[in-house]
Amino acid sequence: MSMSSDALLHDIVCHQDVHLMVDLFYDKVKIDPLLGPAFSHVDWIKHLPVMYDFWSSMLLGDRTYRGNPLQRHLDLPIDRRHFDRWLLLFEETVNDNFFGERADEAKSRAQAIAEIFQRKMGLQRLGD
Repeated sequence: MSMSSDALLHDIVCHQDVHLMVDLFYDKVKIDPLLGPAFSHVDWIKHLPVMYDFWSSMLLGDRTYRGNPLQRHLDLPIDRRHFDRWLLLFEETVNDNFFGERADEAKSRAQAIAEIFQRKMGLQRLGD
């Protein structure tokens, strides 16, 4: 009887898990042929702690995040392909490293964020 790989994973339960998720995800973003150039201007030393706070607020209920994430993305040279790729890499990162209710919530929230951003940026497809 073989054990599922999911049985070896755990849920996102603490700040260390959030930091790992964010770090692994942005490691992929930085080297991605589509996303890397769009985010080449980012000061990662400053940006990563903001993302730790953002996702800790979303998943752990912290009130550490202060900011307007949409505003930061409005002027980026991105389109639907970038959002599709961002979601693919994000879900891949979560699926490869975590399993459980908060992991599912992270993916759901990422999907909702991508949809809201695209709508606000005028990037939705016909029929969306």
